[in-house]
Amino acid sequence: MKTIKSLLIAVTALLLTSCAGNGNDYDATGSFEATEIIVSSQANGKIVSLNVVEGQTLQANEIVGQIDSTQLYLQKMSLISNAQGVRAQRPNIGTQTAAIEEQIQTLQRERTRTQNLIAANAANKKQLDDINAQIEVLQKQLSAQTSTLQKSSANISAQSSAMDIQVAQLEDLLQKCTIKSPISGIVLNKYAEPGELAGTGSPLFKIADIENMHLRAYVTNDQLSKIKLNDEVIVLVDDGNGEMKSYPGTVSWISDKSEFTPKTIQTKNERANLVYATKIAVKNDGYLKIGMYGEVIF
Repeated sequence: MKTIKSLLIAVTALLLTSCAGNGNDYDATGSFEATEIIVSSQANGKIVSLNVVEGQTLQANEIVGQIDSTQLYLQKMSLISNAQGVRAQRPNIGTQTAAIEEQIQTLQRERTRTQNLIAANAANKKQLDDINAQIEVLQKQLSAQTSTLQKSSANISAQSSAMDIQVAQLEDLLQKCTIKSPISGIVLNKYAEPGELAGTGSPLFKIADIENMHLRAYVTNDQLSKIKLNDEVIVLVDDGNGEMKSYPGTVSWISDKSEFTPKTIQTKNERANLVYATKIAVKNDGYLKIGMYGEVIF
């Protein structure tokens, strides 16, 4: 890695010397941009806290505030209580059918005893028929009661599941009451204060990812044919002491549409009226700032 960095610095110095000799020290210029995200409220309610200030550095998923969630919490606890009550009504099929099953077992034993008596000519067949008829009636009753209890249990399970889903929805809303930073970056603007009412979608603050910057530069049609995506380039910025500081960059985007040259942008070919926008990805070491001008050597 040190060898590559040393080689890059040497190449940069050589290019700068070469460019200075012919009067051109860059191929294109532009200004640095960063990915900016407006963090909005995901819940309705009073902002209890919002601990961000402009210029503050935040980490991804860092908790920075809270929206009042009292009513949502109470709704959740009420649903949990109701769900427990519904589940308590689920019938115990085994217990409620035990009496009929016991009667059937008693008659089955009686049938066996009667069959033995008939075999010994001590009972008549009518007694056995009566027992079989009683068993058949009880089995039908058992089947009907079991079916009814199963349907009741399934209905209660469905109600309980629906309440569990509602609880999960409230839990999701409760989590959204916690304000977090979606990315690591620096706070650019703050739009709300504690005590204010926030609605879903209300902007709270803007954050920018300054670790990964992009230099938006413009190239002419002649230059366009010489660059492609993922090309390695050299980005130069003024270090404030009359020298140029270099960074390795990568062509991350090339516009497929031409546009008139922006007045604030200079290109290598001053006579060109139409240029193409490009983005050069640059890893920021903390020196680069949004809006800072930079130069590109392809």
